[in-house]
Amino acid sequence: MSKKSSATATPASFENAMAELAELVSQMESGQLPLEASVAAYQRGSELIQFCAAQLEKVEQQVKILDAGMLKPFTPQNTNNSEDGDPA
Repeated sequence: MSKKSSATATPASFENAMAELAELVSQMESGQLPLEASVAAYQRGSELIQFCAAQLEKVEQQVKILDAGMLKPFTPQNTNNSEDGDPA
């Protein structure tokens, strides 16, 4: 089987999509791809970005449900206080 058929497939995971996207960016930045391959890489990269954005949206919705719809902003100071007690 050719690798091209897997290149248009939906990634198995967010991490796989990010790894494929990083490889595409590396290839494109090298400047060694012919024009048609560059356009195909750009198109695939766009598909991967859309996939990753959708995965992140799903996770955000899961967090909202788990947190009863009350997302709390992350502040690094809060993580230090819980371990050390008083920061002073």
